[in-house]
Amino acid sequence: MWGFTFFCFLVVYYIMPKINQAIESFARIMVIGIGGSGKNAINHMINSKVKGVSFICMNTDTQDLHHSLAEKKIHIGKNLTKGLGAGMDPELGKKAAEETKSEIQDVIKGADMIFLACGMGGGTGTGAAPIIARAAREQGILTVAVTTKPFFFEGNHRMKIAEKGIEDLSKEVDAIIIIPNDKLLQLADKNTNFKDAFANCDNILRQAVEGISDLITTPGIINVDFADIKAVMSNAGSALMGIGTASGEKRAEKAALAAINSPLLEISIHGAKGVLFAISGGDDLTIHEIQEAAKIITESIDKDAKVIFGTIRDEKLKKGELKVTVIATSFPADAPRKTLFSAAGSMGQTLLKEDNAALAKKEIASSIKSGSINSNDFMKKMEKKTEVIEDIIVDDDNTDDWSAVPAFLRRKK
Repeated sequence: MWGFTFFCFLVVYYIMPKINQAIESFARIMVIGIGGSGKNAINHMINSKVKGVSFICMNTDTQDLHHSLAEKKIHIGKNLTKGLGAGMDPELGKKAAEETKSEIQDVIKGADMIFLACGMGGGTGTGAAPIIARAAREQGILTVAVTTKPFFFEGNHRMKIAEKGIEDLSKEVDAIIIIPNDKLLQLADKNTNFKDAFANCDNILRQAVEGISDLITTPGIINVDFADIKAVMSNAGSALMGIGTASGEKRAEKAALAAINSPLLEISIHGAKGVLFAISGGDDLTIHEIQEAAKIITESIDKDAKVIFGTIRDEKLKKGELKVTVIATSFPADAPRKTLFSAAGSMGQTLLKEDNAALAKKEIASSIKSGSINSNDFMKKMEKKTEVIEDIIVDDDNTDDWSAVPAFLRRKK
């Protein structure tokens, strides 16, 4: 009798906690900021109190590394650069990462997913990021890069460095999200300071990390787990990640439009072959709202796309608030990009009268930013400006566009 009782005690005391621990374990997510831009991005996330992830900063510049808030800091290429940075030389950044590769491999061991944050066009981020990404994927870690492209005014030389860096990085990651810095101008008015403008850019990374972390850790009515995220993002190429929140009338439509129409991203959802979306709300979330959001998200994607869908009861949302999280990947390589405004490189060419262009640009950008677009009302409102819109929309595959066309506007054309 006592032997059986003691056996039960051993089961409860030693085995059951391990079972519970296994059930409660979640995917381990790391965010690695590479170079100065990467450091700024993760500092923004830490100040925004993003939970459930580990932060690591890597840099060739010891002075800049000192200002990182990350719990783990790695000085890469200390023998090569002597702590002085890579000086806009990607080859130096690459060699610095290779010099420190064993330390990088050790620190990322055990991660399930890694986000790489870096700016392209300099030395450290451009050169080191592909090496760090390769080290992660060699360990079977799902690797997603969020990177920026230089402003037009920074010159053709830096842009060429950036484009080569993006090409190299794209080969080493599962998915990549690209943010052209020129798009920051779209969200900024004349009084927006430099720091606030870049906070908008850093929010793309924050939303991506926070969105995926929430999907993994928040139990759903129709659940989305890390395996679903991996199914959509593995070997996916270019990616779109967006979050939209709304309340009040037509909140599902507004939240869905906000999620897929970020004015900062280089691509739109059009033609995506892999889509994961989750709708979060309270007990008042209706089946019709789910249908409305799903229709907006899926009507522009590839007809044979892999679609994974979930619904989550999220107690962190405000009363009456609804949130839509979208991950879209696997875009066709030859998909044409239509833009609302001329590319940064073509800004000198006047497409239409300044007053009309400014009016249309301001109105469209404001609608996209707020997430308050109603497709029918918006199109009726813009019919009076048909000539303006037709002039603004141009096909431009080779330059940095200012804003992806909303799906409903693109279909109208």
